[in-house]
Amino acid sequence: MRTYVIRRLAGGSRPGHWTDPMWSAADTVAVDQFHPRSTDHRPITRASVLYDTDHLYVRFEVEDRYVRCVHAGYQQMVCLDSCVEFFVRPGAAGGYFNFEVNCGGSLLLYYIEDWRRVPGGFAGYTTVDAALGEHVKILHSLPPRVDPEIVDPVRWFVMLTIPLSVLRAYAAFAGPSHGDVWSGNFYKCGDRTSHPHWASWSPIGERLDFHQPERFGQLLFD
Repeated sequence: MRTYVIRRLAGGSRPGHWTDPMWSAADTVAVDQFHPRSTDHRPITRASVLYDTDHLYVRFEVEDRYVRCVHAGYQQMVCLDSCVEFFVRPGAAGGYFNFEVNCGGSLLLYYIEDWRRVPGGFAGYTTVDAALGEHVKILHSLPPRVDPEIVDPVRWFVMLTIPLSVLRAYAAFAGPSHGDVWSGNFYKCGDRTSHPHWASWSPIGERLDFHQPERFGQLLFD
């Protein structure tokens, strides 16, 4: 099982931008396990996470091509666009959260307790209330809509500031604090771009499905 170490921020400081120097304190992982159904497009994707008493901070950097973004607004199907995703299961919580963000900064967010596929979605899940979703702050380097597709090389960024209070509205957990272990995964996809692809940090196996918490990696808090 892969392990990612989430570094703690000290002194009440927090990153305000993806260019903030304090990101140099974070470990970085490559989202480079491409599913065989992907086309030959292999965007270079890097992810980093920091934390403090009240927040998780997640940063994605993508060296991409064939970038498209047409789904705008909360709880839209952003995975069909050029998209990055952070799935996280806090401690021993019964479910996990899927933070899915397209390159234009639109967010889809569920709390999923039974990830078996059924018509219309999952056997047991809750859409995170829009009033809570608004507390997740998203910075993005590309405009909300990218159409026509950008076919030339382009580097883009997404940064999320996730209040732990949003997670606690659905899942019970202590901390996080030094030594705590959560689980999760990082993803990159582009289902309806001209060059579809699906990549993960922790491998997902033969089934093309990001919703496999049994294949999540460990998230170890420093």
